[in-house]
Amino acid sequence: MPIPTDYTTPIRLSAKERTLTQLQKWIIDGTLQPGEKLNDTALAVALGVSRTPIREAFQLLEVQGLIQTFPGKETRVTTLEKADIIKLYAPLTALHTLAAELATVNCQQEHIEQLRAINASFNKHVKNEQLYEAMEFDEKFHETILHIANNQHILTFCSSLQMHIRRYKYIFIKRPNWESQAAVADHEAIIDALEARDAEAAARLMKHNLMRPIEHLDKMF
Repeated sequence: MPIPTDYTTPIRLSAKERTLTQLQKWIIDGTLQPGEKLNDTALAVALGVSRTPIREAFQLLEVQGLIQTFPGKETRVTTLEKADIIKLYAPLTALHTLAAELATVNCQQEHIEQLRAINASFNKHVKNEQLYEAMEFDEKFHETILHIANNQHILTFCSSLQMHIRRYKYIFIKRPNWESQAAVADHEAIIDALEARDAEAAARLMKHNLMRPIEHLDKMF
């Protein structure tokens, strides 16, 4: 289990939070491969923490579907299954589509400016091939719209689904640059629809954007 030594993590986090964040990143970006066995002692040494934060992180990672623990035996990174991805994207797309429609009612000019700034950062990281950071700004864009929609139930359900599909999203964003640039254009069109308070267009464009990765699923599996 090769473990990188040149990683960076956010400051002002507890050992548990820092450990969870780093393990999530390594699983999502493929540093820790699907099916790979995880050694809590080796990870503790690499991250400079005791085994307790590792074990606490493992519990949360299992809830998020990123690892699977076999008590008394081993812990492994879960594999990516095509059928599971399709099952996850269907409700996620439906919820984000509804959120885009609801957001047109609440969207103010400051929201529009915020979304344009986030999309500009997304575009910048895509062009610089900083793919993990680009993925985070893509998620921030969609999460901002969820907050504008002001429906806590949609936000909660989307948050749960989002973590399960992050690994696939990272694989998708690693595809040819023009495909990620298409996502930037999708975002701009969604912003325009929100600014025009066109609920039908916002919902349609959001659905198109969220379904884009599914269109490429057969090429990746």
